[in-house]
Amino acid sequence: MAGSNLNRRDVFKASLCVGATTAFTGALGAEDPDIGESARAPYKGPNIVIIRFGGGARRRETIDPGHTYSPFLCHEFSQRGTLFPLMEIAEEDGVETGHGQGTLNILTGKYDKYKDVKNEFMAERFETKAPTLFEYLRKAFDVPEHQALMVNGEDRKDEEFYTFSNHRIFGYPYRSNVLSLFRFKTFLLRRQIASGEYSEQQLKKKKAQLAEFEKLDYRAKKETLAPEIEAFWERWQQFYGQSGFLNPRGDRLLTELTTRAISQLRPKLIMVNYNDCDYVHWGNINHYTRAVSIMDMGLKEIARTVAADAEYRDNTVFVVVPDCGRDNNRFASIPCQHHFNSRSSREIFGLFVGPGIAQGRVVDHRVEQIDVAPTVAHLMGTGSEFAQGQVLQEAIA
Repeated sequence: MAGSNLNRRDVFKASLCVGATTAFTGALGAEDPDIGESARAPYKGPNIVIIRFGGGARRRETIDPGHTYSPFLCHEFSQRGTLFPLMEIAEEDGVETGHGQGTLNILTGKYDKYKDVKNEFMAERFETKAPTLFEYLRKAFDVPEHQALMVNGEDRKDEEFYTFSNHRIFGYPYRSNVLSLFRFKTFLLRRQIASGEYSEQQLKKKKAQLAEFEKLDYRAKKETLAPEIEAFWERWQQFYGQSGFLNPRGDRLLTELTTRAISQLRPKLIMVNYNDCDYVHWGNINHYTRAVSIMDMGLKEIARTVAADAEYRDNTVFVVVPDCGRDNNRFASIPCQHHFNSRSSREIFGLFVGPGIAQGRVVDHRVEQIDVAPTVAHLMGTGSEFAQGQVLQEAIA
């Protein structure tokens, strides 16, 4: 199996030597100071919604009709597009079955050996060397920063910073924005400090907390929020207040952030990092199966929001893919783990739904998680020169 993978990738890499797509060539030209940023064309491709059906989700509880906890995904949504039920994370040296690794596999189309930037145990503060889909899109087309979004969970701060790569011709100028409770709290702290309503002692504490928050994003430049993002958080605060007791929590929060973002920010590319499945690490299988059903309800709500919006309805492609699978060892003291890189933790699926995607198709051969990014890049018209994967041509109508 390993040999066939190498052959397939060698062929794909050789094809890249022939030349990148016209759109991507234009993107490289944007580095030329004589051309400038204004040379980037408006984006006219489909809106892309990537649903990380995540925190690690097995095929059994998602796309298996006999055992699913995801009835919308399994029985309805999958019929609208092309399903890859045999998608896998490759068994290669150093390729881990973790949430951060899987997220970056999806975003970059490339496997890598990731280490936490501070080498902290179980931490996943990773920096990718390959460009992300957000960077490909914003470098190739005139997409403003508030329309390239990642929606992140409140318990995974490491993933707040997967917004750009260290690639020399991409990077920070083409980053994505993040919507999360962490970002909202940061917004609130800045507002509170500027308000002049707090005592000297209170102000000192808030400034110290803000400094800790800002220190986490050490690669980013210090700058103000885009006006559109600032207005988004203002409306959020007006509706939910600032206590944190009124707004949804967990993956329901991500669904709420996403539907509001579609309505208010009009993203061209948005990635939703569901994660509640990971609470199974506490040992209760019901934490996992209930989380799968909550993701399914979230997917249904996001799809309903898109269907009700005239500008999105016929111009949005959904991509549903887990970050990793989970162990199927029924004798484990704590069920459904993924950190041991077992075979089933590498077994995932991929689903593409929307305009330009074949409907009602099931592809019955093995594909890889890193094939998602080149396929999305192909749909966006950007190219993905630095990805390892290949375009999933079976999905293209």
